[in-house]
Amino acid sequence: MRFPFAVTALALFLSGCVSATPEQVTMTRSDASPSGERLAPLQSFAQALPAPAARSNAEIAQDILDLEFLMESGRALPVFTRFEGPITVALTGDVPTTAPPDLTRVLSRMRAEAGIDIAPAGNAAQAAITIDFQPRAAMRRAVPQAACFVVPRVSSFAEYRAARGSGVTDWTTLTRREKVGIIVPSDSTPQEVRDCLHEELAQAIGPLNDLYRLPDSVFNDDNFLTVLSGFDMLVLRVHYDPALQNGMTRAEVAARLPAILARLNPAGEGRGAGRPLAMAPRAWVDAVEQAFTPRGSDAARLRAAQRMLSIAQTQGWQDNRLAFSWFAIGRAQVSQDRAAATEAFRTAQAIWQRLPGGDVRSAHVDMQIAAFALSDGRFAEALALTERAIPVVRRAENAALLATLLMINAEANAALGRMHEARAARLDSLGWARYGFGSDAQVRARLSDISGLATTGRSG
Repeated sequence: MRFPFAVTALALFLSGCVSATPEQVTMTRSDASPSGERLAPLQSFAQALPAPAARSNAEIAQDILDLEFLMESGRALPVFTRFEGPITVALTGDVPTTAPPDLTRVLSRMRAEAGIDIAPAGNAAQAAITIDFQPRAAMRRAVPQAACFVVPRVSSFAEYRAARGSGVTDWTTLTRREKVGIIVPSDSTPQEVRDCLHEELAQAIGPLNDLYRLPDSVFNDDNFLTVLSGFDMLVLRVHYDPALQNGMTRAEVAARLPAILARLNPAGEGRGAGRPLAMAPRAWVDAVEQAFTPRGSDAARLRAAQRMLSIAQTQGWQDNRLAFSWFAIGRAQVSQDRAAATEAFRTAQAIWQRLPGGDVRSAHVDMQIAAFALSDGRFAEALALTERAIPVVRRAENAALLATLLMINAEANAALGRMHEARAARLDSLGWARYGFGSDAQVRARLSDISGLATTGRSG
């Protein structure tokens, strides 16, 4: 299940507001931006460049067991399950125009990087996995907290609603996977659709759990990573290794993982393992949900973030969960205490910079601090921060964050008199903005917000 945190994580929060859900997905019309530029055609990413898993095989084995044998609710899964034979995938419902090419791309990656026999279905009615696109409002009435979700033994949203509450959709009753439905909003941004395809397809065919401790994975409800990573592809390759079979228990899988990982990821054999990482207590997860909800006040979100941090420190965590707690502290204070927010963001960044996969999260901090610098008139600092973050975010294929960084970069260049560089960055930002934010109105709003920061910086 994917939660809608990523949208709020990309907001600039300088006004204390959370950006609204885009009203529509628009991909062909080209209108003028506030700067006078025409909105460029929608951009999309080409070749994926995922970094390989960079932790020890002992750590990865523990991660795989916790991903495979627990659900996001905390319920245990009694046995290992997967599809047998070729896997076919179909799109149904009100399919956005960007979905088919993005599906083709992720299936190609799964075949090439994870060795999985997966392809589009020739006959949608016989597909093993059906991705059903439905209006967001209808989805929220059924599952309010999910941006998209995956369900066993159904092929459509209608089938899910009919079977909901029965044992039909209970993952714990499966002994093998034969039919799975993925429900995705049809009225979402191209990037949100793509992100759902990556995470929900990976869960439909592989592990069902998410772990906040993972810095290098989409199997993490903080949603900083938006496309399948090298670690994720290794997990899927392990999931379909011939040494594993449907119906195995956790102990049986645990006994076979060391040999599987030694064969598939020999580089992980030479790395020292850290201490075993315990699961996050429910109180910390509840605090995360409260800290990142768009409802309520900044004060309430700050109290929840402080509970996150207190629990993280009591648990002795030094991993992604501690950094995420500091990030939540910073996010909750942006509109009230910029100095405290900056300190919290920097503390989170210092932790992320030493974690595999933490570079993307660190780039989020660079974006936020660059926005502060732009608003304060520290244009050279804003330029340096965005130039450091842009290559990282481009590799991570996060169009919304990339567009935001390029817009800040353009305004910083313009303020420094570098007009040619400013125009190039602004033009580059627009096509990515259309993929990341969806509607022309959302693109213009983001351009206007960042232009306003630069205006404040010049007059300060």
